[in-house]
Amino acid sequence: MKFLPLTPNGETPVRALTIAGTDSGGGAGIQADSRTMAMLGVHACVAVAAVTVQNTVGVTGFHEIPPEIVAAQVRSVVSDIGVGAAKTGMLASTAIIEAVTAVCTEVGIGRDQPVPLVVDPVCASMHGDPLLHAEALDAIRHTLFPIASLVTPNLDEVRLITGIDVVDDASAHRAAEALHGLGAQWALVKGGHLRTSTHSTDLLFDGDTFLEFTSDRIDTGNDHGGGDTLAASIASALAHGYSMPDAVAFGKEWVTRCLAASYDLGAGHGPVSPLWRLHESENA
Repeated sequence: MKFLPLTPNGETPVRALTIAGTDSGGGAGIQADSRTMAMLGVHACVAVAAVTVQNTVGVTGFHEIPPEIVAAQVRSVVSDIGVGAAKTGMLASTAIIEAVTAVCTEVGIGRDQPVPLVVDPVCASMHGDPLLHAEALDAIRHTLFPIASLVTPNLDEVRLITGIDVVDDASAHRAAEALHGLGAQWALVKGGHLRTSTHSTDLLFDGDTFLEFTSDRIDTGNDHGGGDTLAASIASALAHGYSMPDAVAFGKEWVTRCLAASYDLGAGHGPVSPLWRLHESENA
């Protein structure tokens, strides 16, 4: 695949910001975002919104960071370092979502702002463990989505947010329209969880045009952190000035390669791995 351009040694690289929760198992969350950005040559800045207690088997608890501290992290980074794009992951509560929305608007992050914002609306872990208080779904829909340049829910999150169960192309199109209708500039309905298909097709919609991004389905149970990795790679491409369709195409290819390189870890689902790029470099 064609990689993002690398900054020469000693020069300041492109920067991107992730606003999300941690993963103590290292497979998803801020850890996956930072690892992906680093492998793409992007300097990762972070605003920690929650600390989870999890491993490959599941999430047993999480601690929310005070909303004003989450917002202060964003403000501190942007005012000094500056970023070319930002993404959100686990935000946990209505108060944190409201604080993140307000500070992003304040510092110029979001749709119709200088810095694009990718919203990965994390609601639950891949094991079904809740990562968002139930009452915060309305804040996702009506507070965060309206400032999103792109939203990237998985199919479980699509069902929670829109009430639409995606089972085929027609329902995927309806879901994309519903997500866009909540205010996002672009909506991406990811097909990775549609296990009945031999291919994984992601559907991108901007209110007028549908674009499809299709790859062969990777036969692996080690897909922990796949959604984070996709959103982080899209944000990295946007930070480089890519158009939204080109950034999504890049992210789709990147996460597919990461799925193919995934590995066993612990007793549950192992992580997708961006480490394949190291081997690619060795063989170059």
